[in-house]
Parts: sequence; structure tokens; C-alpha cells
Amino acid sequence: MKREELTERILDIKREKNWSWSFIAGEIGGMSPVLVVGALLGQMKLVKPLAKKAAALFDLSDAEERMLNEVPYRGSPMPPTDPLLYRFFELVMVNGPALKALIEEEFGDGIMSAIDFDLEIAREPNPKGDRVRLAMSGKFLPYKYYGAEQGIPDLGLKES
Repeated sequence: MKREELTERILDIKREKNWSWSFIAGEIGGMSPVLVVGALLGQMKLVKPLAKKAAALFDLSDAEERMLNEVPYRGSPMPPTDPLLYRFFELVMVNGPALKALIEEEFGDGIMSAIDFDLEIAREPNPKGDRVRLAMSGKFLPYKYYGAEQGIPDLGLKES
């Protein structure tokens, strides 16, 4: 079985049982719902205890349980064709340069980690139409200036 086939099996069971992602994430627990759902969709891995819970919930085989614990091949072709995913892509294309400039001005020469990262999603009621609130928090990772000579900073942290 390939990982894509396991994802389709999980989605079939979700539809059959009329489960919400919220219910599924609550039953498996242990980490952010975004990570649990991402793992079930094949973009993340579940640690062994959570893979075991997911396997029990979805009545998966031992091999399928082990597959949930494997590091996946992440990502998808760019640009995305799904309209919602494309809007995230567009958000970064349009706002990315400003976010980059603001982050570098505040922190220095580096990146915001997508590995050491938290993401929360919430519904924000609004009389003009509910809004999607995303809260992202990623560790700042300064570039290492390898080969730096004495008196030259090793890391790209903001200079005072």
C-alpha cells in the first residue's frame, strides 16, 4: 500500500462514519489538531502512541499503523490549484516581502522556523461574515556566519 492509498482509506472511513476532523483530532489527541489532521492527510507523521490511537480509531492494520509513524514526503506541486491553498500562496507572494523585511528588522538575518512552529486556527465572528484567524509562532533561526573571524559575530542576530 502507498501512503496516498492510506490517506484515501482514512478519508473513506471519515465519510462513512460522518466524523468531523475536530472529533477525530480529539479522539487521537496528544498534539495540535493541525498536526493530527496533517498526519492523517499524509503530510506529517504521528509518534507511535498516537499512530496506535489512530489505528484503533480507524481500525487500521499493523502495517498501516506503522505507515502513520513514517516520515512522509511532504508538499505538493506549486503553485497549488486548490483555491483555498492558492490564497495562502498568494498571501505569501504579496505580503511575504513586507513580512521578511519586518522580521529581519526586528530579529536580524535569519528565518522563521516551520519546524519549531505552532499554528492555531479559530473562527472569529464578524457581522460582515465570519473570519478565519490564524496564529503562527515560529522560532527565529539566525543564519550562521561560518568562517567568521575573531570580532565578527557568528550568528545573524540583530546587531545593537
